[in-house]
Amino acid sequence: MLHIHLLFRRAFADAPGLVRGVRDGDVGRMRVVAEHVREVATGLHHHHEGEDQLLWDRLEQRSPACALHVGLMRAQHAGVAELLRDLDAALPTWEDGAPAAARDAVARVLDDVHALLVLHLGQEEERILPTAASVLSQREWDQLHEHGMASVPRSRLLIQLGWILDAVPAAERAGWLRTNLPAPARLLWHAVGRRRFAAHRARLYGAA
Repeated sequence: MLHIHLLFRRAFADAPGLVRGVRDGDVGRMRVVAEHVREVATGLHHHHEGEDQLLWDRLEQRSPACALHVGLMRAQHAGVAELLRDLDAALPTWEDGAPAAARDAVARVLDDVHALLVLHLGQEEERILPTAASVLSQREWDQLHEHGMASVPRSRLLIQLGWILDAVPAAERAGWLRTNLPAPARLLWHAVGRRRFAAHRARLYGAA
């Protein structure tokens, strides 16, 4: 959960600048950035959907003292969902020729998503995860993980893994892979995924 939060913090901190960096009318670059924005926005939606379906009710039932915090989380999810709908509405105008005014409108929505998301993730980690760690079974944590994985197209799984690793501190990546992936998946990452993700990342961010 914490590593997924790192991924979203990084993605939505960078997204407004990536959008603003697209020149007026640069359709090719716009398509690269808009595709990335849609992908991370969809990932955030599914992450929150999993918590809405599998986490909040359980916490309220098993730890009534947590109900106030759960109510705050639900309200913040609703706020993020509204902003993601605004993003869905703003992107098509930008995708129609990459005009600067539409680009700036998309970037402003992303600024708002990032601001609310930083607040939400911090409060979730402080007020929710300690209780969740004590009242959820491993199977229930696995259900959250499975829900998130089911939302990622198979063709994008290695890219998703790359973004998670990109957010993990470099000194922790090898340990994260050993802990979280079986040996065949680690082999696939090293044989194929690492190069594929590096090319994808360079396309978005540049060689640096």
